[in-house]
Amino acid sequence: MTHRSLSSLCFCAIVLLGLSGCASTGSEMTPLEIQAFQTHEFEAPKKTVFGAVVSVFQDLGYIVESADVETGFITSASASVDKTGFWEAMGGVRASGKTRATAFVEEIRPNLVTVRLNFVDTHNRSTAYGQQSSQDSPILDPKPYQVAFDKIEEAVFVRLGVR
Repeated sequence: MTHRSLSSLCFCAIVLLGLSGCASTGSEMTPLEIQAFQTHEFEAPKKTVFGAVVSVFQDLGYIVESADVETGFITSASASVDKTGFWEAMGGVRASGKTRATAFVEEIRPNLVTVRLNFVDTHNRSTAYGQQSSQDSPILDPKPYQVAFDKIEEAVFVRLGVR
């Protein structure tokens, strides 16, 4: 390899490292940005919205673990799925995971309620030797939150129309 091709290769590596550093800092979200897509307001009584959230979690395949209308807190989780990748299987590692979802339903004033959702992806690994590890990752893509809020909006509309 000539000196010129080696220096070109080094220059390309430095540029790529610099660009990857720029990309990662640009994609970080502030807590306010996260809260903005995790929160939605509904013009309806708290009990109506609370019931709609529980119903939508169930419709989306979550198992509701706890729900307390007084505190407005709901916890749920999806069924566990196998997440073992090829290289994990080759190394004798098994992986599984699920998505955990929580909701906080808060009455701001009569007939004005906010709902804040939080989705977290879990990844559990275990080896043939008994070692275990777990990793939780918040889901920061606004799309699943919007889908859930759209379904909650529909459920609230139906519940208000049934009265």
